[in-house]
Amino acid sequence: MRATFMYGAGDVRVETVPDPTLQNPTDAIVRVTRSCICGSDLHPYASMEHSSTGAPMGHEFLGIVEELGSDVSTLRKGDLVIAPFAFQDNTCVFCREGVHTSCVHGGFYGNGGVGGGQAEAVRVPQADGSLVVVPGVEESSDLLPSLLTMSDVYLTGHHAAFTGRVAPGKVVTVIGDGAVGLSAVLAAKQMGAEQIILMGRHQSRTDLGREFGATDVVAERGEEGIAKVMDLTGGEGSHVVLEAVGHMPAYEQAYGIVRPGGTISRVGVPQYEAAPVGFGSLFGKNVTLTGGPAPVRAYIEDAIPLVLDSTIEPGKVFDRTIGLDDVPAGYTAMQDREALKVLVTP
Repeated sequence: MRATFMYGAGDVRVETVPDPTLQNPTDAIVRVTRSCICGSDLHPYASMEHSSTGAPMGHEFLGIVEELGSDVSTLRKGDLVIAPFAFQDNTCVFCREGVHTSCVHGGFYGNGGVGGGQAEAVRVPQADGSLVVVPGVEESSDLLPSLLTMSDVYLTGHHAAFTGRVAPGKVVTVIGDGAVGLSAVLAAKQMGAEQIILMGRHQSRTDLGREFGATDVVAERGEEGIAKVMDLTGGEGSHVVLEAVGHMPAYEQAYGIVRPGGTISRVGVPQYEAAPVGFGSLFGKNVTLTGGPAPVRAYIEDAIPLVLDSTIEPGKVFDRTIGLDDVPAGYTAMQDREALKVLVTP
């Protein structure tokens, strides 16, 4: 089969590799029908050191179950399934507490001998706990792009809003106009936020943000952007800030605009370890800092019906569709901001 590997910054290749096989009785083999390139994939695309072996790429996919391990009991061959970006058993102590990305038997695609989702097929460990069946949807359905966002991007935006405690009457600011930021706008709208400020400077993206529910757009950055948000909030700041970028300037904007007693929820993968938390940033304002990798499996079963009945259409974040062989060009398009999010049809 064909699969995508990254060998270093800017070096993405689609190669022919052996088909995946069942290795454990809890495994399943899924034929990928839709996958995509994630904004978080651009971090190693910009900075990864050269590797002679390459790293399997892709963690968002859906497809058809083709093979099942002997212990898998909740799936059938031919099921259309969504794979959350982390695999998990859905039964361990952390899964039961809703933190599936910390599952004691879990892990992430592209690591530990598990392939990536930008491929023709994937071995899914802990298949009973990881794969979610979508009944009654055809393999060619127009709903597939929106269902694919349930594997990561929309539910990462939802996780930001959920952990940030977005609620009716709240002022919410979303930092970042990438697919996760736009998904956070959509999720905040679903949760009843009164005012949603989107901080982004690409008009085609912020236009979609307005369609998703943003009431205001702030294109400015840094101190100028902070001042603009403070002006829009009557000098009080935002009850909730959803940070969907992961770089230090975005974090600095977040604590600059958050309201005293408010919450910053970070879901952009942080490209730093040390960050201000002292009196002048968080402590002095009594600010709560939350967020993290989204436990997609905790939210997905409630979210899928919203796609099936067209309450939400998060698949609008995909603005380019390519075949698997064109994935390297897809990375370039996203890195150069020529595409928001690239859908891949193996």
